[in-house]
Amino acid sequence: MSGPDIDPVSLEILRNQLESVATEMGHVLIRGAYSPNIKERQDCSTALFDASGRMVAQAEHIPVHLGAMPDAVAAVRERDPKPGDVFIVNDPFTGGTHLPDVTLVSTVAPDDEVVGFAVSRAHHADVGGAAPGSMPPGAREIYEEGLRLPAVRLVDGGEPNEAVRDLILANVRTPDEREADLRAQRAANARAEERVGELLDEHGETLLDAFDAVIDYSRERVEAEIADLPDGTYRARDALEGDGITDAPIPIEAAVTVDGETIDVDFAGTADQVPGNLNAPFSVAKSAVYFVVRAITDPEIPPNHGCYEPVSVSAPEGSLLDPEPPAAVVGGNVETSQRVTDVTLAALAEAVPDEIPAAGQGTMNNLIIGDRAGEFTYYETIAGGFGGRPSKDGMDGVQVGMTNTLNTPVEAMETAYPLRVERYALRPSSGGDGRFRGGLGIERTVTVETDATVSVLTERRRTGPPGLAGGEDGATGRNLVDGDPVPAKTSVDVAAGATVSIRTPGGGGHGDPDERDPAARERDRRDGKVAERVEKSED
Repeated sequence: MSGPDIDPVSLEILRNQLESVATEMGHVLIRGAYSPNIKERQDCSTALFDASGRMVAQAEHIPVHLGAMPDAVAAVRERDPKPGDVFIVNDPFTGGTHLPDVTLVSTVAPDDEVVGFAVSRAHHADVGGAAPGSMPPGAREIYEEGLRLPAVRLVDGGEPNEAVRDLILANVRTPDEREADLRAQRAANARAEERVGELLDEHGETLLDAFDAVIDYSRERVEAEIADLPDGTYRARDALEGDGITDAPIPIEAAVTVDGETIDVDFAGTADQVPGNLNAPFSVAKSAVYFVVRAITDPEIPPNHGCYEPVSVSAPEGSLLDPEPPAAVVGGNVETSQRVTDVTLAALAEAVPDEIPAAGQGTMNNLIIGDRAGEFTYYETIAGGFGGRPSKDGMDGVQVGMTNTLNTPVEAMETAYPLRVERYALRPSSGGDGRFRGGLGIERTVTVETDATVSVLTERRRTGPPGLAGGEDGATGRNLVDGDPVPAKTSVDVAAGATVSIRTPGGGGHGDPDERDPAARERDRRDGKVAERVEKSED
């Protein structure tokens, strides 16, 4: 192995110690947060970077957060960071993903010399904008989506910047909750500096050498995995179902080229940026590709900057995947990223058909309920079906692709918000048929006990997740208010007592349905996973 001369045993010890720092950061953030979205759903991510802005270690949190984090650190490094600084950033055009994902980047300088950066990114339930929850489906400009923060100092040389804090809290609907969650992020970053200081005391300069060594180690292992893939260019195409302004399909095309130890993904042919909010910052597109490469290589490879080095990504400037400001982008992070993942995996299915599952639900099923007075804002992404796999069924009721958040427990949800959960169940027959069945979607029905605004930002409502190798497509999702269908991307005001129901898509099936084991079919029938009558578009 190239790089610093650290024996394998010492390197493994140091690697695990660095990863434990990132993991402990996550624990501090989740336990210290106030909002259910972070405390219960764990919609947050933490990582440790070296002084040159390379990710050294991460906690196993949210893929779309983590792959885009390096751009946030790069934005901070341009601001001449010094010991004791904590920067806050959410601007998608200068290091962020979408405005609700607020990132804190702290210098790590236990001995008054910056040796790295601690980074925490958390989805805040409201950052202002045109609608509660800061995800207005009809937004045409980023200005409608909330408060936009370039990399600015929240803490300057150890001194809190009260003016920046006051500015933020004056522009959000739930300021007490926001302040508490930001404190949890600061505590997480501070814990990283404390732990890195302890490791420096234990290992001295060898710790800094280990930053290089673990990155080199991961890069070489990923390169070896890529080298085992057949060389060639593989293509796939899919489309989003409108942007919230029009219903016209929005194509995404990918050409994936495997060449020796490298992978290049080119999104030429993808649509130009759109009027609505499904535009995805380039950092989000890169993050989706990095996730796919991680998914097809050995999961035991330590996740860090080295995993990204053999991968290149390109998209036309001014396109859906590299938009120019002031494009609206809040849906790009949560919905477009999912389709980028689907398309990239579909292209690679030609190269490694025995490794790629059928499409999962392909959406995060974003549901936001809040009041305009700022008394509460509930946000959740809702699970669905995972695609059938080459050797086993898909998983039922899980997050797929670019998110792996938990759900909000019923007890926590009803305690924190004026909401009552009426139904939370799997959707029978929603998984695509195949030799291996697609995972089932779920239904979440909620009664809103006060006047409120309901926003949904969803996909796969017109076209089900595609099956693979002869498998059938999964069921489409449906959104209903008081039993009446509403569009995939909409915001409506409701009166107290209204019910909101989100029925999520199932995963596509894998393989010829005629080859499914009869015992598996009987088990599905006995467990209630397949209804007597299968209807693909409705329950």
